[in-house]
Amino acid sequence: MQERLQKVIARAGLASRRKAEEMILQGRVSVNGSVIVQLGTKVDPENDHVKVDGRLLRQEAFVYYAVYKPQGVLSTASDGSSRPKVTDLVKTTKRVYPAGRLDFDSEGLVILTNDGRLAKNVTESGRVAKVYRVKVTRKPSREKIQRLRQGFRLIDGTRLVPCQIKLLKKRENTWFEIVLKQGKNRQIRRMFEEIGHRVMRLRRVSIGPVSLEGLRPGTSRKLTSREVEILRGQQDR
Repeated sequence: MQERLQKVIARAGLASRRKAEEMILQGRVSVNGSVIVQLGTKVDPENDHVKVDGRLLRQEAFVYYAVYKPQGVLSTASDGSSRPKVTDLVKTTKRVYPAGRLDFDSEGLVILTNDGRLAKNVTESGRVAKVYRVKVTRKPSREKIQRLRQGFRLIDGTRLVPCQIKLLKKRENTWFEIVLKQGKNRQIRRMFEEIGHRVMRLRRVSIGPVSLEGLRPGTSRKLTSREVEILRGQQDR
């Protein structure tokens, strides 16, 4: 998978992305023997030979973590505020980032990695199924839930594709299990707002073959080699 050259240099730990851009503009970077001075250049970090000041770039080893993000934690690697970030929940010297987002008020599974190929597979619509447990106000009618299952267009024009929804508990408020292969911003909350019901609690319980099993809020574990292979698209589930 191709990535921007400055991103590849930064992930190798040689410089920040901004400093890497300066290196490119100064003619200090070559790819497969050709000097590169254009910032839009993309390379395949697994197959292309990237040199900085004549020295071959050594990519950091890829790392992969499953993290149980609690409510009130930002799903980001950097933020201008002092609020806690999901990257604070793992101990690593590598520059990891979340493969996809989970909003501030939600909890559950987030995958942290420095592997661009895996992150792209996880975040691109239609590639990896994500499962959520959702508590909503009151009891939506069957007709309303069927509308969500079939997919529709939100008032802002966002097109929601069909999804799987299963009733789990039907009391004063209702729990559902939802399977999505689409990843729009605050998608589940917006879906239920559209049919007149507010999401009270939202927890992501799995991403493809990776689940929350064995994790408590604020804890993490490394992915298994099989989980990594599946998420990178190298093996069928």
